[in-house]
Amino acid sequence: MTKYPAIFLDRDGTINEEVGYLNHLSRLRILKGVPQALKLLQSAGFKLFVVTNQSGPARGYFPAELVDRIHDEIQKRLQRSGVNVEEFFVCLHHPEEKCSCRKPNTGLLEKAFAKYPILREKSYVIGDRLIDVELALRAGLKGILVLTGYGRGEAQYLLPKKDFRPYFIAQNLVEAAEFILKDSQI
Repeated sequence: MTKYPAIFLDRDGTINEEVGYLNHLSRLRILKGVPQALKLLQSAGFKLFVVTNQSGPARGYFPAELVDRIHDEIQKRLQRSGVNVEEFFVCLHHPEEKCSCRKPNTGLLEKAFAKYPILREKSYVIGDRLIDVELALRAGLKGILVLTGYGRGEAQYLLPKKDFRPYFIAQNLVEAAEFILKDSQI
């Protein structure tokens, strides 16, 4: 089986507007440039996956079924631009449950690696939180922090206190995609 590189994308603040808990479909807004950025990556041979922590259902804020409906809607909107997300990997656990899948733990990525023929050494994680960068490092991938969503605050206030650094910091997903195309040797 031929292996391929992958892009693992955080959801809220990276693909769609960060609104706290996305508790209604009407609040879903895809960030500017996201479909075009993902199309660039997909055209270059990257397979696209979403890895997201969604504890809202565990906290009783909304039903777990809504998470699936939101992912179906994101997929539908991206497909209009010719973009396909291979799979949405989701942790629905409450943070206090101490599961292996809640980012920055690698459980969601391990599921992807077990199911798909992914080239780890040529794959990236992109997100607006330092847990996304930490996830990448724990899994042996390159982590890119985008300054959308919580990214700007994380970079300014939290990053100086950390003992790790992102592989790259991008203004948004478009800049991240452009960087990856230059950085990768596919």
